[in-house]
Amino acid sequence: MKEKLYTLIIICFTMLLTASCGADHYMKKGEKYLALGEYYDAAAEFKTAYNKTSPKDKDKRGERAKKLAGCYDRINSTQKAIAAYRNTIRYNKADIETHLSFARVLMKNGSYKEAAKEFQLVLDSLPDNELAKTGLLSAQTAQAEKEAGSRYIVKKMDVFNSRRADYSPMLFGDEYDQLYFTSTRNEAEGDELSGITGTKAGDIFVSQKDDKGKWGKPEAIVSGLNTEFDEGACCFTPDQSQMYLTQCTTDPNYPRYATIVTSNRSDAAWGKASALEITRDTLSSYAHPAVSPDGQWLYFTSDMPGGKGGYDIWRVRLTSNGLGGVENLGEPVNTPGNEMFPTFRPNGDLYFSSDGHKGLGGLDIYIAKVDKRTKKFVLEHPGYPLNSYGDDFGMTFEGPHNRGYFSSNRGDGRGWDHIYSFEKPEVIQTVKGWVYEMDGYELPDALVYMIGSDGTNLKLNVKGDGSFTQVISPNVDYMMLATCKGFLNHKEELRVKPVTESEEYVLQFPLASIRVPVLIDNIFYDFDKYSLRPESTKALDELIKLLNENPNVTIELSAHCDYKGSAEYNKTLSQKRAEAVVNYLIEHGIAKDRLSPVGYGKEKPKTIRKKLTEKYPWLKEGDVLTEEFIKKLDKDKQEICNQLNRRTEFIVLRITYGMFDENGNLKNPPKAKEQDNGGSEDDGFVIEM
Repeated sequence: MKEKLYTLIIICFTMLLTASCGADHYMKKGEKYLALGEYYDAAAEFKTAYNKTSPKDKDKRGERAKKLAGCYDRINSTQKAIAAYRNTIRYNKADIETHLSFARVLMKNGSYKEAAKEFQLVLDSLPDNELAKTGLLSAQTAQAEKEAGSRYIVKKMDVFNSRRADYSPMLFGDEYDQLYFTSTRNEAEGDELSGITGTKAGDIFVSQKDDKGKWGKPEAIVSGLNTEFDEGACCFTPDQSQMYLTQCTTDPNYPRYATIVTSNRSDAAWGKASALEITRDTLSSYAHPAVSPDGQWLYFTSDMPGGKGGYDIWRVRLTSNGLGGVENLGEPVNTPGNEMFPTFRPNGDLYFSSDGHKGLGGLDIYIAKVDKRTKKFVLEHPGYPLNSYGDDFGMTFEGPHNRGYFSSNRGDGRGWDHIYSFEKPEVIQTVKGWVYEMDGYELPDALVYMIGSDGTNLKLNVKGDGSFTQVISPNVDYMMLATCKGFLNHKEELRVKPVTESEEYVLQFPLASIRVPVLIDNIFYDFDKYSLRPESTKALDELIKLLNENPNVTIELSAHCDYKGSAEYNKTLSQKRAEAVVNYLIEHGIAKDRLSPVGYGKEKPKTIRKKLTEKYPWLKEGDVLTEEFIKKLDKDKQEICNQLNRRTEFIVLRITYGMFDENGNLKNPPKAKEQDNGGSEDDGFVIEM
């Protein structure tokens, strides 16, 4: 009997020893994955080790539960993290950091009362712990803030979302009709699953809006931008020619850190990304890029030395010669917690996410606005439902409006992020301008200088379609001057009245070329006469406005006829018509020596420019409407060409009229401009109201 008992004891001991050795094996594998930052794979190993450890071995069960809790926490598996933290405490292996982490993950679960107890426990030992103090205040006020709500309207966007993670949306295009975002869905590049998340490595996907405003199925970018590694959290320069994005490569032997890479857009496709070296520190992460609305700064997230703790938001200046120095945004933006995912509303407000400020749990979205008086950031928490007890981050805005998209893992038991729409009804007044060549196309290289009676002084870049949109304020007078190299300036003035509903003013900025003749449309004469008809005055008044806005310009004012009638008669008639226009301009204040009337008769038939071929597709760019050319056409087309030849035009002769004195010296030389140390030098262009 004793022999059987001894045998049973030996067998049990052997089984326990084997189980213990097996558990240690899985712990070693888990530690290796953890060192590489592969939290999902590490959690799987630690879980196996924990299950293979006898409940009687409380020390090891507690230590392994603690490792497991940390991994679950990092991969946003909130419920599993809570269970693992509870086991850590149950087996008496929890230290102060464990209780702090447990409290913070309870906040992400919306368990505010229990979180408050854990935060208080931390403060009993460490009364100056900033994260615990902020956490306790959050736990005490979160439920009331959630019940108070806000005017934000939030909806889950199933059209963008998959069964995996979809996050960091970013609108693109002049009409905001493309949405770029990161996804770990099955269509992403590569065949392997990430040891960090347990899903495929993230790729950049894009959804296109159709003519009816409906979003299409997201498709992966196939131009070489995506790789087998993680790509995510992208942004664009104001001219939409360059993308900055986060990339995370992997290495089976060494931990790798997130980096920021860039891609250029050519022929409507994004090229292969190249690395951006912000500093020479290769042991820190650089992620979540955001370009400021003026294009002068790149904001990003990093845990590099010199911050407030955790991840901070930093910025680096973008110059024509490369990157400038790196700056930490400091307080009040950064905290001992994590500040991430910076982005900008076009009005300059900085949006970012943080778990270090008072909030509702997890990462909350905050707004940093610059106080006009102190020039310092003032923070605002936009409340529920934009924020939740989960992670809320990655904002993008539809132009000047307070609407767009963001990402959140609220309510997802696996901790995966999904894309939501948001809108906060606001009364917004905007001006939309279009800068284009008279008789031609949009001018994407144009600049618009905007001056307001409230002190506004802006230099606006236009988009690829020649447009710009800017928020304006009621009871303010604005003056806008559009300029472009090779063209005359054009000025528009606007008085903004208070409104009760959002309103958009639309202004046109047609710029006259200084290189080619410019048609003065809608100039009318009586048949076979040179007297101007009354309906011509509107077009001529616009020409007067143009000449007043460009006082250093002289022009040749020319009139042209078709080939019908004698050459001598046509030339005389056209000369008198040109003189009639010039006389009108002189009568309305334009100096006579700025105007040269010339009647060409039929000597200079019209040369067709590309824009006109859109209206008359049977004409080609470069066609010259000579008598010989016209007579080969059908009768109806002949009459159209004759109408095109019967025209009044002007061409710029000089752009230096009145600029020099009798000795050839510049009359009003530019004055040296004082610069403050913190400012950036502009083009030296000054507008006076």
